[in-house]
Amino acid sequence: MNETMVCVVGNVATRPVYRETVSGPSARFRIAVTARYWDREKNSWADGHTNFFTVWANRQLATNAAASLSVGEPVIVQGRLKVRTETREGQPDWMSADIDAVTVGHDLARGTTAFRRTPRPELTPPSDRAEPVWETDPAPSPPTDGTAADGAPDAGSGEAAGELRPEAAMVT
Repeated sequence: MNETMVCVVGNVATRPVYRETVSGPSARFRIAVTARYWDREKNSWADGHTNFFTVWANRQLATNAAASLSVGEPVIVQGRLKVRTETREGQPDWMSADIDAVTVGHDLARGTTAFRRTPRPELTPPSDRAEPVWETDPAPSPPTDGTAADGAPDAGSGEAAGELRPEAAMVT
């Protein structure tokens, strides 16, 4: 499937909103992405146009984004771009650009952060299953040459079962 994957670098513009849904956790926030350019007349950097995107995160990414992000922090977001247009009664057409996030992280070119791994849920130990003894010889496997263990032709192999060999089944 063809999708438009984007990577945007900007600042968190709104506080992440976290929701528990029937399909799992979901969070959304807005990111402001401002282009910067060198203004030759002023001999300094200047801000260009600012684009705003709504970032959607799901499952564990939603939980971690809601716990980690604050307004104004520099972030990098990678995900699928989705542009939507709606017509609202009595109003001009409304358009939004959303990013279905695959990954979100702080921009370390503009500051530092302290990473903390989220704890995994404890796995239940297996029931009273004995560990297999790996040092013993395994049971003999059936032969693969079309003969049974006693040397007679195997009933399930090729011509003995009335099947065609692959080269005989080819149509030219």
